[in-house]
Amino acid sequence: MKQLKIIILNGQEITVNQGTTFHDILMQNKLEGSIPAVLAKFNNEIYELFDVVKNDGVFETVDISCEIGIKTYVRTLQFVLIKATLDLFKDAKITIEHTLGKGLFGEIHKEKPLSKDDVLKIKDRMLELISRDLQIKKISVSRDKAMKIFEDYGMEDKVKLLKTVGYEKLKLYELDGRYDYFYGDMAFSTGVVKNFDIFPYESGFLLNYPSSEEPFKLTEFKEQKSLYNIFHETEVWGNILGVGDVGSLNEEVISGDIIDTIRVSEALHEKKIVYISDMINDRKGVKVVLISGPSSSGKTTFSKRLGVQLRVNGLIPVPISLDDYFLNRDETPRDEKGNYDFESINALDLKLFNENLRDLMEGKEVLLPKFDFKNGAREWSSSKIKLPNKGIIIIEGIHGLNELLTQSIPKNKKFKIYISALTQLNLDKHNRISTTDVRMIRRLVRDYLSRGYGGEQTLRMWDSVRRGEEKNIFVFQEEADVMFNSTLVYELCILKKYAILELNKIEHDSDVYSESIRLKSFLNFFKEVDGKFVPENSILREFIGGSCFYKY
Repeated sequence: MKQLKIIILNGQEITVNQGTTFHDILMQNKLEGSIPAVLAKFNNEIYELFDVVKNDGVFETVDISCEIGIKTYVRTLQFVLIKATLDLFKDAKITIEHTLGKGLFGEIHKEKPLSKDDVLKIKDRMLELISRDLQIKKISVSRDKAMKIFEDYGMEDKVKLLKTVGYEKLKLYELDGRYDYFYGDMAFSTGVVKNFDIFPYESGFLLNYPSSEEPFKLTEFKEQKSLYNIFHETEVWGNILGVGDVGSLNEEVISGDIIDTIRVSEALHEKKIVYISDMINDRKGVKVVLISGPSSSGKTTFSKRLGVQLRVNGLIPVPISLDDYFLNRDETPRDEKGNYDFESINALDLKLFNENLRDLMEGKEVLLPKFDFKNGAREWSSSKIKLPNKGIIIIEGIHGLNELLTQSIPKNKKFKIYISALTQLNLDKHNRISTTDVRMIRRLVRDYLSRGYGGEQTLRMWDSVRRGEEKNIFVFQEEADVMFNSTLVYELCILKKYAILELNKIEHDSDVYSESIRLKSFLNFFKEVDGKFVPENSILREFIGGSCFYKY
């Protein structure tokens, strides 16, 4: 049998037989630390621990202190939850829906509505499966065999998905006799997911687990009622469209009905924008509209479309850019690493900003600043502006929901809007589509088409972007008067070709190579749709170009 040379911790070299699993290497050399290891990294590629070693290389463990590790932990926990639930309620339908308050929200539909006692029984069964440290097995089957398995389970969503993708072979996971398909990697056994909680919430349950930042501690659940409601609204929209999963969406593309789906999706957006405009108009005395949301939410296009609807109501929108209120570079605060912290609210001249707002609201003429990003210094516009009689100030930026930004403006004069791409579309009932992934793909396409950034550069920046969002945006989202979900159910069918073109440029030795492979695998579930069908005022045009509001 062929011998392979493997380099492990601190450059130590070991010899193993070809066909040895990564789990064998982990256990035989006692490489697992205090934080649960869930995957292997070998020659810069990610492998599951039950995969076998085929050549010489460098071996590292991947634990739950990193993003890919914690995602694997949660995915494994989901499989344990599904297995436990179906052990107790064999005809139940389980749907994993979306993150909420640092946990995962889902629903269990069965003959009798889910009760608190039911959830406690599910938790006890999960603990039993975890205590037995059952191995999770990966098997390769034909697409027809996989479809037969899921037909027998009554899982039509998975059957529909498999019918519309081109894979002839599929990887299924098996846990104690239960088969399932998951998009993404799985841990070696159930014993790794000891730290969790599950409790009833609204119409379903909330599954709680650690974070990569604190791998030994369950994240504290914080009520996010507005966010829950906007997800529920999106679920209703999905029912209107008849598209709740990717299999259904692909069927629309194949049949040609996707054109109507695009029209109705855009109409639902416009209807909500009209509703928000009417809310603002009905609140007499509102003079400042603040629009905030994370990266790639479509804030700019939303602001333009809202402005159109405000004009319909007789109001005159006056946009002011927060970017023009940056402090001069030498006055900009620095982060813990000594770099300029441009995402800090203290990077803005809050005093000048509030003075300008007050003066405008009092009917005074104001000379606005203009920031020169090339030189990192403030300049001044050549003319003054004055708020018209029916004028309303529109401010778009990441700090819009933070009261510190507009602390001198009375609350009854302000209207706050939170916008994000909060997807409700799932691959199937057990595989949700991450909101973060949708925004990442939006940004990757926009950066490539309009800003000259390659996909590799965008993926490398994403962790930093996410940290800034956690600190400056998400903590304030429940402060909004209204939320707007900018996701379009069909958008990944449009974005796919642009994103894959750029992801294909990322080479094997890149530190984001594994992430590029994951995203390509995800996008390949979607049938492509030509961008020509996207209306010129669509939020999606902010990312693919061709918007009627501005040019790249």
